[in-house]
Amino acid sequence: MTDALTLRGGVILLATVAMGLAAGLFYSFSIAVMRGLAQTDDRTFVSTMQQINVRILNGWFALSFGGALVLTLLAVVLHLGAAHRGVLWWVVVAAALYIAQLIVTFGLNIPLNDALDAAGDPDRIGDLAAVRAAFEAKWVLWNNVRTWLSLGGFVSLLGALVAYGRSL
Repeated sequence: MTDALTLRGGVILLATVAMGLAAGLFYSFSIAVMRGLAQTDDRTFVSTMQQINVRILNGWFALSFGGALVLTLLAVVLHLGAAHRGVLWWVVVAAALYIAQLIVTFGLNIPLNDALDAAGDPDRIGDLAAVRAAFEAKWVLWNNVRTWLSLGGFVSLLGALVAYGRSL
C-alpha cells in the first residue's frame, strides 16, 4: 500500500472518529443531560448549565469538535481528482453537514450559552425561571438539530470508509 493511500485512509478514519465523538456528545445532551436537567429546579438548571459551558472548553472537546472539521476538510482535499470521486462525494457531504452544525452552534447555541452566563451568579438572579425559559427550549431544539447534522456527517464518513475500502 502506498503512503498516499495510507494517508487518505487514515485521515478518513480519524475524521470519522472525531465526527462520531462530536455527534455522540450532542446526542448525549439530547437524550440524557437535558432530559435530566429538565427535572431540576431553576437554580440547579442555570447553575449546572453555566458550569457545563465553562468545563466543556477543554482539549479533549477541542480534539473532537475541531478535529472533525479539520480532518474532514483534509479528507476532501486528499480525495480531489477523478480517481477518488467515489470517496470524495461522501466526505464533501460530511463536511457540508458538519459546517451546517457549526453554523447552528456558533449562531444559536453559543449565543444562548453566553446569555445564560451573562445572567450572572444564580444566587443573585432575580427571576431564575425567566432566565431558564429564555434558554432551555431554544437550546434543546438547536442541540437536537446539531445532533442530527453531526450524525449525518458521521454516517457520510462511514460511507466514505466503505467507498475507500472498495477502491483498494
